[in-house]
Amino acid sequence: MTRKVGDVPDLPELSSLAGRVHALVASLADELVEIRRDLHAHPETARAEHRTTELLAKRLELAGLQPRLLPGSGLVCDLGPGPAISGRPRIGLRADLDALPLEDACGLPWCSRTPGVAHACGHDVHTAAVLGAGLVLAELGSEGLLPTGVRLIFQPAEEVQPGGSLDVVAAGGLEGVAQVFAVHCDPRLEVGRIGSRVGPITSASDEVKVTVSSAGGHTSRPHLTGDVVFALGEVITQVPAILGRRLDPRSGVNLTWGAVSAGNAYNVIPGSGSVQGTLRCLDVRSWEQAAEVFVSAVEQVLAPYGVEIEISHVRGVPPVENDAASVAILETAARLALGPEAVTPTEQSLGGEDFAWYLTHVPGAMARLGTRTPGGKVYDIHQGDFKVDEDAIELGARLLATTALVAARESVAGP
Repeated sequence: MTRKVGDVPDLPELSSLAGRVHALVASLADELVEIRRDLHAHPETARAEHRTTELLAKRLELAGLQPRLLPGSGLVCDLGPGPAISGRPRIGLRADLDALPLEDACGLPWCSRTPGVAHACGHDVHTAAVLGAGLVLAELGSEGLLPTGVRLIFQPAEEVQPGGSLDVVAAGGLEGVAQVFAVHCDPRLEVGRIGSRVGPITSASDEVKVTVSSAGGHTSRPHLTGDVVFALGEVITQVPAILGRRLDPRSGVNLTWGAVSAGNAYNVIPGSGSVQGTLRCLDVRSWEQAAEVFVSAVEQVLAPYGVEIEISHVRGVPPVENDAASVAILETAARLALGPEAVTPTEQSLGGEDFAWYLTHVPGAMARLGTRTPGGKVYDIHQGDFKVDEDAIELGARLLATTALVAARESVAGP
């Protein structure tokens, strides 16, 4: 049977199960909010998510499950019938655990108690939602209502390049998984809505740094030394322009500088300085070319200035490429779990997401989860004052649990 993306098939059994999921998640809603608040108050940065991992492991063990700790931090947990019983591989649900190294300015009672660390990207919401979905699916599985097994993936280090998803894959976290799903908070969308898209939904993202050095000198005699500050200025303004002419403009190449450091006196040419930023591409082909073009551009721009150059280019993540069949499953689940008007089209962003690495191994999809209170203020991610409507936790759990059920039924039905 051929199905268009987003069509809702006649699935009375799934409709009934979606109602059961709704009730089970509702019974957990207060606990999930408390867990999210606890995580928000105790954020941990990449590969240091030890308390978070321990909290999740204990709650899963309390439900009679057997989580498997990953090296360092993070865990995976299988539930429902395994491949040996079902004859089919598992469905994966992924959450990311890490917080950002910035001050929390949310002003709420569960504000971060760790100076300089904050859940300002919503990973605490993702984690609580996947946990809730897993607890519900485990209950359904114990009743024989889950025909295919599910693996919960609680991943460390999404906020660093090239991402903790590679750690999960290296530890065997995708073995036996045929399809994987995730959500990401979107403060532009009202709670109860999801943003969906077939194909690339995020972009490739790399970290770049250019360090320039010379002997230094007096600002009255720039001709006697390499003028580091002037040279950095040339890099800042010229290199992005060169990339825009050397790479296909349809690829959406974007080089944006986020940090500049050089000198501390108005009349001294410093001996060194640096500029750091992100290099983003909408298109995988241009991403593969971008490193060589970037290095060449920096060297050509700085050639006349007699300075030494050190270039760092940290390969980041490719775009998240949503598989059409997986998007159809996710959209069907959203309409069953959240209502017929829950799905809205979304655009490809320039943000990077290491969920992309999973999709180089198995098909899957990521949806944007609305977190804005209807009619309320938009709080941007990666900002200290980021806030979410906590109803998104329960709704995210319902969406993910229902997605796993739809995917499991699709797996049983076959092509």
